[in-house]
This record gives sequence, C-alpha cells and structure tokens, in this order.
Amino acid sequence: MPLKSFGDEFCLTLITDDPVLAANADCGGVDRIGLDLERLGKADRQSDLDTRQSKHKVADLAAVARSLVRAKLFVRLNPINVNTADEVDAVIHAGADVLMLPFFRTADEIETFVRLVGGRAGVTLLVETASAVVRIREILVVPGVHEIMIGLNDLRLELGVQNHFEVLASPVLDMLASEVRNARLAFSVGGVARPDDISLPVPPDLVLAQYPRLGATGAWISRSFLRELPRDGNFRTAISAVRQRLTQWASASPAELQHARRQLADRAREIALRPPPR
Repeated sequence: MPLKSFGDEFCLTLITDDPVLAANADCGGVDRIGLDLERLGKADRQSDLDTRQSKHKVADLAAVARSLVRAKLFVRLNPINVNTADEVDAVIHAGADVLMLPFFRTADEIETFVRLVGGRAGVTLLVETASAVVRIREILVVPGVHEIMIGLNDLRLELGVQNHFEVLASPVLDMLASEVRNARLAFSVGGVARPDDISLPVPPDLVLAQYPRLGATGAWISRSFLRELPRDGNFRTAISAVRQRLTQWASASPAELQHARRQLADRAREIALRPPPR
C-alpha cells in the first residue's frame, strides 16, 4: 500500500443504532456502520469495566441500512450458540454486508460460523481470548475468513493485565500482526480517537502510531471520538484528521514508530501502577 494512501484506505467502523448519526458518519467517510448484537456472557465478563454494553436489536438494522449510501452495513453477533443460524439469517436478510464473530476459542467455531454465513456476507473474527491467540495459526487457515480484528478489552482481561494499552504495545500484538499479515488477511485492532483529544489518559496520537507499525488496516471509532461531537456533527473534518495523521505516521521511520511504542508502553505502565480510586 503506498504510504500516501495509508490513512485513506484505513477501514473505520462505527457502532450505532442511531440513523441520524449513521447518516452523518456515512457522509463523513466512515467505511462500516452498524449494530452490536453481542449479549451472551459480555456483561459478566466486563461488569467492572467502562466498555460498550449494547442494547441494539435486529429490528434496528433496517433504519440504519436506509441511512447508508457508501458505508457497508456491519453487525457484531453473539458468540456461537444454538441460535447462531437464525441470527445470521436475520441480519443478512436485513442487508448486512459484514458479520463479526466475537469471543471464540477454537477453529471449529469459526468453521461453523463461515458455513452458516455461506458466502452471503464478509466474515471478520474478533480475537479476544487467550485460546484464540494460542491457536491463531489454526484459525488463520480456515477458508472464508476476510479479516482478523483484535479485541483489546476482553483480551487484556484474559491475559491478566491492567489496561488494553499494555496489550497494544506488547510483543503479543507484534506476533498476531505478523501472523495475520503472513496469512494475507486484513488486520484491525482497537479503536481510534480524535488526534487532538487531550482529555484521554493516553494521547490518541501514540495509539495512531501503532497502526502503521503493526501493518494494521482498520479500527473501531471509539466512543470518545463522539464526545462533544454533535449528533449531526461534522464527521468529515474529524475523520479527515484521523486519516491524515495515520498517513503521516505511515511515513515515519521505524525508529520513530518504535519510540512511539515505547512511549505508549510507558504510559500504559504508569496507568497500571496507579493506586485504585477509593
């Protein structure tokens, strides 16, 4: 990929059931927009975390779909369960272009999911268990998978570290990125915030530097990205700023990218060592 186009070709995914927000994100250049239908086990796993706990419903998909002109309609489903076939059929019938399977542990689960999708939509896998990391080579050779995304929140819980920035800056991510690149699949990880958002515990620019370093091709749009951005706000300006900064980082030297990784790791460690709030 030419360095000048790194940011332009980067795949940004927004989770929302709001048709107005979806329409403005679509107009602003977001690549995939849609629902998070994952429920099974998530609240128990992430009960103490400030993470996305969606209440989206399949019925919301039609309104979001009508709001889109260029973006692909995206759905994150539940992990494999007795209702997966019905869930897959329902969202494909509603027009979903890309389906995500979360929280799996074996290649067998992926083979089941791919078979149920049956080529009717793109398949992306959310690697967020230690078992999936250990079995990544088995997973990557399952036919019918188009993209691997790393789910940092659940993965950091499974690995027993304090925050997802530790995982992002770790050799674990280096290994996963290398394996996915070797398999010639698209590779996404984590979420991006607005580069100028100084309210966050870690500068967003240090996170943006990790994408060209890892050879990653996509990310979520983080919830913080939407903060202070009006519901009908100017997505185009904000998205352009992210893409421009990604392209700038893609032209940085390996030494500069490694320096940004070390800064991120130091910041992550500093956050991890803070005493818990009373």
